[in-house]
Amino acid sequence: MQRLLSLLLTALTAGLAGAIVVLFLMPERMLSPQPASPPAATTADQPKINLPRESGPVSYADAVDRAAPSVVNIFSTKITTESQAMRFKDPVLQHLFGSILPEKTRQRLDTSLGSGVIITEDGYMLTNHHVIDGADEIKVVLANGQSVSVSVVGSDAESDVAVLKINSEESLQPIPVGHSSTQQVGDVVLAIGNPFGVGQTVTMGIISATGRSRLGISTFENFIQTDAAINPGNSGGALVNGHGELIGINTAIFSQTGGSHGIGFAIPFDLAQGIMQQLISTGHVVRGWIGIQGQDVTKKLAEAFGLHIEDGVLVTGVLENGPASQAGLRPGDVITSINQIQLNNSQDLMQHIAGLPPGTELMIGGWRGSDAFNLKTVSGERPVFDE
Repeated sequence: MQRLLSLLLTALTAGLAGAIVVLFLMPERMLSPQPASPPAATTADQPKINLPRESGPVSYADAVDRAAPSVVNIFSTKITTESQAMRFKDPVLQHLFGSILPEKTRQRLDTSLGSGVIITEDGYMLTNHHVIDGADEIKVVLANGQSVSVSVVGSDAESDVAVLKINSEESLQPIPVGHSSTQQVGDVVLAIGNPFGVGQTVTMGIISATGRSRLGISTFENFIQTDAAINPGNSGGALVNGHGELIGINTAIFSQTGGSHGIGFAIPFDLAQGIMQQLISTGHVVRGWIGIQGQDVTKKLAEAFGLHIEDGVLVTGVLENGPASQAGLRPGDVITSINQIQLNNSQDLMQHIAGLPPGTELMIGGWRGSDAFNLKTVSGERPVFDE
């Protein structure tokens, strides 16, 4: 028993000695009490981003305040005369007695709704050609409810742009303008107009696409596509960015029912501005032209006609004594470039030449069968075509 106690005492003494040695050798920082790590921040503890109410994404009230006073409502009236034949619907009775029955005419009043945008302090404003086309009377109501008279400065059916002038000695509020060329897909936009005649209305969306063409809406197309709701009556109204700056003129919707399906189109302001300046200065738009008819070259078309290439514009008609005829172009030729700029389809060709002033020297590149050609000509002025 005494020997067992002696062994336990020896072991305890050795353990105490080891503990003292470990404490002596342990670094000082490990001996000092360490502060407890702070608990991980919860979502509620994260700093909040406080944006001004008007700057989005919570609200675009400031943008609307800047743009809305410059957007007007347009009411156009057209008087049409139609003949009303008092004849039988039955072909036999109509044949026997129709010639002796009288005819009378009646006048019908057609009205349409639209919108417009004040661009200058002295009253020049933009809208769509189709809003005022053929109108006998145009009434404009400002955002404050004041009715004013206007005159038509000029209208261009091929781009669907029209310019009106408000006849008022008072200074008007022009809309702030932006650059449509800098807008990107995904940018927030607001559409302001007078849908269905209910009064000024604002809808919001994003830019869905840019440079939309070949839609059959107008001859010259380069639309901004948006999912901001655009309905009948919005035509000619403003498409503005998140700062309230004008970037487009609302023009059309893609819809089978006449209501908004989230696919709307606006003419870029950069394009509409150039047309507006020409309409103000000359009353019409001057465009370049070479006098051909053409269609896009496709793989199937190339195979059917044995064409050398599968892109470009196949010339299907050449106007006699026109610029293309004078250059030596023939039906069956394929145009691939103008002044060494590659053109892949007929829309590219037409828009490129139209953007050049008449009298511009042109080098037309392409193929005649398996032979390449370069033909020189000078562009003429595009005629005004009837609708």
